[in-house]
Amino acid sequence: MQSIYALTQAKKTDLDKEEKFLSTSLENMYILYLVLLSLLVEIRKMAAYRLTASGKKYLATEEEKNPNRKFVDNKVLALLANNTLLADELESRKLDNWYLDEEYVKVLYNALEESDIYREYMSTRHSSFKEDKEFVQKFYKEIIAPNDKLYDYIEDYNLTWVDDLPLVNTFILKSLRKVKPSDGERYFLPRLYKDEEDRMFSRELFRKTVLSEEMLQQEISGKTPNWDTDRIAEVDEVLLKMAICEFLRFPSIPIKVTINEYLEIAKEYSTPKSSIFINGILDKMVKDFESRNKLNKVGRGLM
Repeated sequence: MQSIYALTQAKKTDLDKEEKFLSTSLENMYILYLVLLSLLVEIRKMAAYRLTASGKKYLATEEEKNPNRKFVDNKVLALLANNTLLADELESRKLDNWYLDEEYVKVLYNALEESDIYREYMSTRHSSFKEDKEFVQKFYKEIIAPNDKLYDYIEDYNLTWVDDLPLVNTFILKSLRKVKPSDGERYFLPRLYKDEEDRMFSRELFRKTVLSEEMLQQEISGKTPNWDTDRIAEVDEVLLKMAICEFLRFPSIPIKVTINEYLEIAKEYSTPKSSIFINGILDKMVKDFESRNKLNKVGRGLM
């Protein structure tokens, strides 16, 4: 949507350049995932360093000599810290964000230490894998994900990361919720694309929508007789064209999936009433396409 919108606004036809940006932005989403995952590793590392430093003090207290290591020994955090594949991936991509910007690690660790969830968790010295997992989920959801300073850092660091952040945060929380002690190192390093068809989908949707511009515009104009083209929000127009393109050019995507997807995008990126407008137009288009036998969907339950 953003790539097609940018191309429309620029009034240029450099598809290759915009397609390259689209591909790069998808790759950057995976990089953001790795960076945020490594944040948990670095926070644990800072906690371990502070425990060691406190124990070495000349006048260390008994508590400092025999500290509660429950957070440092958290079994889920240990899976991440000892994951050689993750370490290799971070090194090969030169993702040393938290080494260069350690203050964000400190901010988040300090926020954790001051939180009720940390005090409750550290009230004992031993825990099960289940308790450790639930704690890390709370830590990520309540302290890391909503942190304003981290959000500002992400916004400044990469142009596309702010839009990717909700999806990446949701995926990390889902991974933390489902992780098991027996999961291998590959568990936290899923593939960005399911297969080659999945990888090609964004490219094909982008190109087919742009190259079918005239036809898609005619379809929209025919279904919005009471609306001048200038009155339709530009983002709405892009979303309508993409949805129509999926209806007509992607036979394996169910109609309901397409409609639901674009309504969600409209709620996030367009005007307050856009989703209602788009839903009405798409519903009208589906009925028209069905009457003209233009919806050549394949597979069961795709209508």
